[in-house]
Amino acid sequence: MRLARPRTLATTTALFALLGTGSPAAHSPAHEHAPTPVLAPIAEHHHDSSLMYGTSSNWSGYAATGGKFTSVSAEWDQPAVTCTDTNTYSAFWVGLDGDGSKSVEQIGTEADCSRGTPSYSSWYEMYPAYPVNFRNLVSPGDHFVASVSTNGNGSFTLTIRNTTAGWSHSVAKSLKNAALASAEVIAEAPSTVSGVLPLADFGTVGFANASVNGKDLGASNPSVIDMATNKVTKATTSAISNGTDFSVTWHHS
Repeated sequence: MRLARPRTLATTTALFALLGTGSPAAHSPAHEHAPTPVLAPIAEHHHDSSLMYGTSSNWSGYAATGGKFTSVSAEWDQPAVTCTDTNTYSAFWVGLDGDGSKSVEQIGTEADCSRGTPSYSSWYEMYPAYPVNFRNLVSPGDHFVASVSTNGNGSFTLTIRNTTAGWSHSVAKSLKNAALASAEVIAEAPSTVSGVLPLADFGTVGFANASVNGKDLGASNPSVIDMATNKVTKATTSAISNGTDFSVTWHHS
């Protein structure tokens, strides 16, 4: 994920610590998304005993670990955010790495609130390089299909399509020594160097047709992640249906 930051400031090195060893990394138009730890295990609203559960201060969704991952994909409708006077932020993406590794390859969309006004955007990130924002218009309800893939030898293709507006981007990038240690489909609260930013009220975002290494997301035995900090649950993740579909629901900024 990326660190949130003013456009005029340079990003700083993110601290990785997922499950005590490393963590997520991601994007944003005016900021980045930085990895943060998955904390205590949880199980209250989940029922599949075969899955591992955890909480993160800035991620909610599914992360597959424990193997070499070369592709991840999913689709979603861009959520509309409900804004108040507080500046809030949210991001939705697919990616490789970031969970327990210091390399990150991600692509997705953003929905933020600034002084009560919503803004929407799309981006990609090859951490530790700065995130890059696409200039195309993003509107609530737009349907997105996104993927990240690699040949396993440092070459990556990051693709995003807005099937509603009819535009797409396919970015070819290189990253040496990428760990390829995880694959994720995530809703995120972006961060600044000072910490995680308030999470925008995006209601519920539904991810569909999620796949890892060319197979259904559920086949990768992914971990379920809820977003929570200081005993405050910010977002929860549903069970996976049909092996490929799930939702993330906002609860608190």
